[in-house]
Amino acid sequence: KHREAFRPFAPACLEEKVKDYFVEGRKLPFMVFVLSAKKEVASKVPAVVHTDGTSRVQTVNKTQNPRFYSLISAFEKKTGIPMLLNTSFNDSGEPIVNTPAEALRTFKATNLDCLVLGSYLVLRKEIL
Repeated sequence: KHREAFRPFAPACLEEKVKDYFVEGRKLPFMVFVLSAKKEVASKVPAVVHTDGTSRVQTVNKTQNPRFYSLISAFEKKTGIPMLLNTSFNDSGEPIVNTPAEALRTFKATNLDCLVLGSYLVLRKEIL
């Protein structure tokens, strides 16, 4: 995303597992607050822990967003990690993506491996 060093990526974490990874196990349905990561989290999932030991956490539950919850749960079954890297979908200096056409344009312009649009999965090799 070509972002500034002070602006870390954020985890979307299963709501019931947030207490296992962060000191304060609060429900945070939006990425607006930071939590201190437990000591072992930085080595386990370094991409979501800022240099100051905090993360801008979004918690996800079944009622709030069943599809996203299912995706994170499936990832946890494969990896043991109940969270995914979460960020706004845009590149540096670009507005946030709002349409499928904008999503494809940003996908082509960045180094992402795949793009999920609703029920569709687009792999980089398929569009280049």
